[in-house]
Amino acid sequence: MRALAHTAVPVPRVYALCEDDAIIGSTFYVMEFLDGRVFWDQRLPELPPAERRAMFDSMNAVIAALHSVGQMAVGLAEFGRPGNYMARQIGRWSKQYQASETEPQPAMDALIEWLPRRLPPEEAPRIVHGDYRMDNLVFHKTEPRVIGVLDWELSTIGNPLADFAYHVMTWRVTPELFRGLAGVDFANLGIPTEEDYVAAYCQHTGRDPIPDWDFYIVYSLFRLAAIMQGIAKRAIEGTAASDEAAELGRLARPVGEQAWALARSLGA
Repeated sequence: MRALAHTAVPVPRVYALCEDDAIIGSTFYVMEFLDGRVFWDQRLPELPPAERRAMFDSMNAVIAALHSVGQMAVGLAEFGRPGNYMARQIGRWSKQYQASETEPQPAMDALIEWLPRRLPPEEAPRIVHGDYRMDNLVFHKTEPRVIGVLDWELSTIGNPLADFAYHVMTWRVTPELFRGLAGVDFANLGIPTEEDYVAAYCQHTGRDPIPDWDFYIVYSLFRLAAIMQGIAKRAIEGTAASDEAAELGRLARPVGEQAWALARSLGA
């Protein structure tokens, strides 16, 4: 966050970092309090259509700004490992899923075999957030614009298209499945369609349409299913005992099956 402070990416000011575990039991940092709004329902039911549209436009512009930052220019050249990002991520989440599997899930097994075979060409690495979604953003109290991006725990140097696809995945899942947007009336709500949202990102970043877009969506759904399966495992073991954790864990199977259905539509 400190490295991004003087870029077009809105981040809270960071005051101090403490890496001495003896103070509170873990590393911690102190950052600026942002007096704004956080939204959990991306349909934004409390807002008028014009404001919804402006908020989605701001959200799009911010992630495009992040992916336009040169990591070397802001001192983050060593922030992540260079090269083979997608192969390493697929391997990582495959192992995470297998370590937390609680029952057979043929769709996930098939994806673990399919994804490495369909790797797209390597993208120029950029700073990626890793979990860019609406509820990790703070919006201005009265204006439809992002004033802060939070929760950078998964950030690294990686593939910006994978980062963007994990964000856009929300258009492919229903509100009931994972606070998604699939099936909503975009025109009446004033929310851009997935196609319009992706086109806006391409315009912001100066790139052409993305030929392997659906691969990145498959990967994003697979990653989400692996994360949910980890939550399911912790819920069973009692280390994530909330009702919300148990419910999220139960969603791993349908998310994985949705990913595999999309993968099959792309061919072997």
